[in-house]
Amino acid sequence: MTEREHGKLGVRPFNARSLVLSVLLGLPTPRLPGPSLVRLAKPFGIAPGTMRTALSRMVARGELAAEGGSFELLGRLLERKEAQDIGRRPPEDNWDGSWWIVAITTPSRTIAERREFRAHMINARMGELRPDTWLRPANLAGSHVDRNVAIVRGPLTGDDPVELVNRLWSLPAIRARSRYLLGEMDRSHDDLPIAMRTAAAVVRFLREEPLLPRSLTPSDWSVDELRERYREFDRQLGRAVQLAIAE
Repeated sequence: MTEREHGKLGVRPFNARSLVLSVLLGLPTPRLPGPSLVRLAKPFGIAPGTMRTALSRMVARGELAAEGGSFELLGRLLERKEAQDIGRRPPEDNWDGSWWIVAITTPSRTIAERREFRAHMINARMGELRPDTWLRPANLAGSHVDRNVAIVRGPLTGDDPVELVNRLWSLPAIRARSRYLLGEMDRSHDDLPIAMRTAAAVVRFLREEPLLPRSLTPSDWSVDELRERYREFDRQLGRAVQLAIAE
């Protein structure tokens, strides 16, 4: 895979930390023994000592818990995993026309608070209409946020839902990205590092893809095909990872 292709895929070659995150975020229970993670590093050209150092630093930063020789995800990474897992399932076709609206009510926030809130909104698949105002169709559960935020659920009048969705998200860009990733999955089966990077790109896309009601998406919505085909791709990748950590 060339540098240009790396850029288009949107995922850099793994370092020790990003490899650990990618593997654990993809597991039903995000935990693996340390020796397994060290063995997995070999096909990626990561030295055992480098992986052990990365694991220690991740524990110190509160990203991982270490217990009994195993490492497990902690903290905000679990919210990321939850959003990722939701994205791998198709949305239920149960939209009643209602919308979620989230508005900031506090007069000021720090930069760190703004960044954290934005990440939370993206994980909740909310679309930003304007600064401090987010909304989406209420076909998903509402977002759980702290105080200083107003949350409303109900019908909207005065705007066409399809036009509003296209203001919140670029559906042509989402569709084009899903088609590109479908092609990348077809080309990535025989090389573990490339397959892992492709999986990371697909998972990132599905974590941010808005999971819209079917009535608000085009008839040729290739995101549904990507989600379905990724299940088999992920099964094959899981078998390859198991072979790598068993050696």
